[in-house]
Amino acid sequence: MSTTFTVKLSKLIKEFNLEPICLHGKAEEIEISSTEVNRPGLHLSGFYKNFEPTRIQIIGNMEYAYLEDLDPALRQERLSLMFSKKIPVLIVTSNLEIFPEMIKAAQDTGIPLLRTHEKTSAFMSALISFLSVELGPRITRHGVLVEVYGEGMLILGESGVGKSETAMELIKRGHRLIADDAVEIRKVSSRTLVGSSPANIRHFMELRGIGIVNARRLFGMGAIKITEKIDLVIKLEPWDSNKFYDRTGMDVEYAEIMDVKVPQYTIPVKPGRNLAVILEVAAMNNRQKKMGYNAATELMEKLGLTDDEEREKIENWDLY
Repeated sequence: MSTTFTVKLSKLIKEFNLEPICLHGKAEEIEISSTEVNRPGLHLSGFYKNFEPTRIQIIGNMEYAYLEDLDPALRQERLSLMFSKKIPVLIVTSNLEIFPEMIKAAQDTGIPLLRTHEKTSAFMSALISFLSVELGPRITRHGVLVEVYGEGMLILGESGVGKSETAMELIKRGHRLIADDAVEIRKVSSRTLVGSSPANIRHFMELRGIGIVNARRLFGMGAIKITEKIDLVIKLEPWDSNKFYDRTGMDVEYAEIMDVKVPQYTIPVKPGRNLAVILEVAAMNNRQKKMGYNAATELMEKLGLTDDEEREKIENWDLY
């Protein structure tokens, strides 16, 4: 059973500095549940087939010009019909003058009427992005999320393997913490995952033997970040001498989170390995791959190795 998430209208008003023109009751009690928005140009002409009333309705210059050409009685009829559909909120962009008929329709139905000085396209783009993050499907994973050289890195592994200690070392080296212990992951598009921390544990970290620390107070505001896109997954596991670990990086391993594939690196942990440095290299290497460069592919080309049998020689370092 899927869960429907909502965002309060008060948060929307604060985020976009919206001007309340007509607001009945408390904005904290009004909830938005759809990530989609709508410009009701066709609907203002009276056509309501396939109209989705849960969407935020936006009046821009084009819709405004159409309403302006109508006589007041017809304008009142068309606006009253739209408001009667129980839309969540109507937002007028570009700081346009509000029609008296629009205010009356809002007062009669109790539908919030707001205004913004932003241009329509820019406002819609920002609004859709905001709603996608706030209302996207989400899960919580046990792990640590850090930003390393601009790459969102989700560190996973069994309890006690060293996730928080590695994250602390990365913070000391100038990188940023997003979440420790519990990472809330939201699917904001078919290819994008964004991670954040639950509000009640944000900025806190647990270090075994020391206890709970606050990364923001210890290292300053530059050491933390609220949200970050997940670009790669690091799986830490205790070193197993009988297990084969990738030594070339030719084959890409993926972690699948909410049907989104994210590049994954499995890093064996044992005394003497500097995990912070290894993870920094992993982040830089991942960026290079996204930009079209793969060091393993270049090495194979320089050595003239192309088939699987010769690739196996690299894996075993049986070159000389």
